[in-house]
Amino acid sequence: MIIRELQTADLPAAVEIWNQVVDEGVAFPQLEILDIKSGADFFAAQSFTGVAEEDGEVIGLYILHPNNVGRCGHICNASYAVRRDMRGRGTGEALVRHCLKKAAELGFKIMQFNAVVASNTRALALYERLGFVRLGTIPGGFMLKDGRYEDIIPHYYILRKDDRI
Repeated sequence: MIIRELQTADLPAAVEIWNQVVDEGVAFPQLEILDIKSGADFFAAQSFTGVAEEDGEVIGLYILHPNNVGRCGHICNASYAVRRDMRGRGTGEALVRHCLKKAAELGFKIMQFNAVVASNTRALALYERLGFVRLGTIPGGFMLKDGRYEDIIPHYYILRKDDRI
């Protein structure tokens, strides 16, 4: 597997993978499904969009962007998506590790996740293993697809110079 910057030819696969997660309604806050045009605009608006490629196919991606502006602009945020049939094989971890390095390379100082859904046990275990710090729990902070509310657990990670690619 290689992780590299998103290219125009990757858009159909990237949009499909992103939409899988949005449609599942258990991880991303977005409600809108992307099409190729809105996907191209969305991914281009990020500080960096990385894709995981295996055997010539895009199997996952991440977006990286500032979490805030001005005096808090040194804090970044990211989201990760792995193709449904490729989950559980380490792609997510590879994307997070690459993202941390890219964030440090771009000059960010802290990675912050605002809304890790409490039932996303794989992500929670991964972030703990990588050294992210939990900030507490926000009760009912995420609306699931079925309309129920789930707790969210914000996290942060202090980026280091040796995190750079």
